[in-house]
Amino acid sequence: MLSAMSSNQQDKIVEFVDEETRRDFLPYALPMIGDEEIAEVVDSLRSGWVTTGPKTHRFENELRGYLHASNVVAVNSCTAGLHIALRALGIGPGDEVIVPTLTFCATGNVVVQLGAHPVLVDVGNDYNILPETIEAAITPRTKAVMPVHYGGQSCDLDAIYAIAVRHNLAVVEDAAHAIGTCYRSMTVGSDAVVPPGLRRAVAYSFYATKNMTTGEGGAVATGDAGLAERMRLLTLHGMSRDAWKRYSSSGSWYYEVLTDGYKCNMTDIQAAIGIHQLKKLEGFIATRQQYATKFNEAFRFLQEVEVPAVHPVGRHTFHLYPLRLNPDRLKISRNVFIEELRELNIGTSVHFIPLHWHPFYRETFGYVPGQFPNADALYRNSVSLPLYPAMSEADVSDVISAVRRLVARHRK
Repeated sequence: MLSAMSSNQQDKIVEFVDEETRRDFLPYALPMIGDEEIAEVVDSLRSGWVTTGPKTHRFENELRGYLHASNVVAVNSCTAGLHIALRALGIGPGDEVIVPTLTFCATGNVVVQLGAHPVLVDVGNDYNILPETIEAAITPRTKAVMPVHYGGQSCDLDAIYAIAVRHNLAVVEDAAHAIGTCYRSMTVGSDAVVPPGLRRAVAYSFYATKNMTTGEGGAVATGDAGLAERMRLLTLHGMSRDAWKRYSSSGSWYYEVLTDGYKCNMTDIQAAIGIHQLKKLEGFIATRQQYATKFNEAFRFLQEVEVPAVHPVGRHTFHLYPLRLNPDRLKISRNVFIEELRELNIGTSVHFIPLHWHPFYRETFGYVPGQFPNADALYRNSVSLPLYPAMSEADVSDVISAVRRLVARHRK
């Protein structure tokens, strides 16, 4: 597509117009909270139920319907969801779990915290785990694979599930970016996408920057009722079923600790926000897609940058918009590009510093920078632009103007 354009056409696209720099700083991400969420939280505070209670269970039920999942367990973070899913699947000391290196540290940390070994693998140009790297990393000790649906776009689930079934592996999907994402025509987390016999759970994040928020919070979906029951037990100290009701009129003071669980339940205050955020999620996604389209149209013909790859099937929710810089066409590094965007009052981020770059993973497991070339290149050259529903169209135009300005200034 680039080669079809003349150099004059490309020059016109990046021609710098001496516009005023944006006066106020545009944060990288902000939640969009309305009066409905605030009123629901106030109602929870007045009701006396401020920890796990009826609104948490209502939120779980509504999530089940949205995701088309038989079972949903609400938790206090996606990290906790990943942790209890692995634990409930029996992952422990001596086991290996395959993890893409281009992810937030939580994905690898939960494996380590269970005494298992995170086996890092490379990703593709779409930032998602490559099925062939999963296959190559399997050993007799491999017990699970943890694909990450990067940026709001689904991994190749058919291929990953087929590998898992063939090698009798569990799949725990990190869908922190992917509430509302679809694989083909099915929501990520839907029971319908799972082949018979596969042990699988999907964890979501409702952190402040995500597609929808509960402030902090998360959930785990699964089609396996037994797995869901084991996860639910782990969320509240391993206490017996319905222990959360012990202070209600229908509850009992008596409970039994059935396993060494954790404290990672969602509160009704969080769920009160989530109930209304879930109702707004489709609108949030539509706005993200609209803004991503504006970015694509503005940047797709610039040889100095590369827009995110979008698969022709499924639904990309654009939790992230990672713009990849072409180091052969620019005179500055990604880091300088970020600093100069900040000087133009545009906030950005980087997703992610690969796990094999972090001192803990290098010193503990012997990983080294350069070991995974695709992830290394993506990390060195990608910058995540602000993209969220609380932005205005003028904000989007400011981001586009700033990027074009820097490209024009620093072209080789």
